[in-house]
Amino acid sequence: MKTVFSRPQALTNKPLHYCPGCGHGIIHRLVAEVIDELGIREKTIGTCPVGCAVVANEYFNVDMQQAAHGRSPAVATGIKRVLPDRVVFTYQGDGDLASIGMTEVVHAAARGELITTIFVNNAIYGMTGGQMAPTSLLGQFTTTTPYGRKKELQGSPIRVAEMLATLEGAVYIARMSVHNATHVMRTKRAIKRAFETQLEGKGYSLVEILSTCPTNWGLSPVEATKWLADNMIPYYPLGEIKVAAAVEGIN
Repeated sequence: MKTVFSRPQALTNKPLHYCPGCGHGIIHRLVAEVIDELGIREKTIGTCPVGCAVVANEYFNVDMQQAAHGRSPAVATGIKRVLPDRVVFTYQGDGDLASIGMTEVVHAAARGELITTIFVNNAIYGMTGGQMAPTSLLGQFTTTTPYGRKKELQGSPIRVAEMLATLEGAVYIARMSVHNATHVMRTKRAIKRAFETQLEGKGYSLVEILSTCPTNWGLSPVEATKWLADNMIPYYPLGEIKVAAAVEGIN
């Protein structure tokens, strides 16, 4: 019998705690597959802050460091500067990165820190109860916007990838999704390109990944996947946002 599926070495065998339909499990596997394919498991260090992935250290079979809410880029910067031969990544949600952690990610990108950020955008606070995030869409119902997000009250959703792409130190910025098999494969290629950008010493890299949160969206997993495609992608267009001249894009 031919083996067509096996667990990446960069993942532990601990069962995931994520809700049914959540994209974190898929994204964890993609990151782990890239680490394995690049042969960097023994020298990779990840950081995970507060959020649904706060216990990602139990799932990634690499050295992991937990960080305070939003502070992963600062922690990762310290690790990379002390251990420049390591491959360092942050794994952050939108409530973490785009709100309390916005300062850290902006300045890490501006400085061109040689770290990679995996940014999971599900347009809501997941772990803490479904509150509005900086990325929540206009009209989106959350526990803190029970009548829908309104531009005149809460402003417009922040397009993090486009904002960071304006900074000189950011050399590879992409936005992908895991809502179907085709986009899962594209996301993996972008993650690999982001890690390669770090390995080649070219600057800061980030891959924003649109994902679902069926529990806090109040939808079934299937309905959540359709909601992402119909509502998130039009506002958060997919693709490579910035590929610096010295970095080759994905096919």
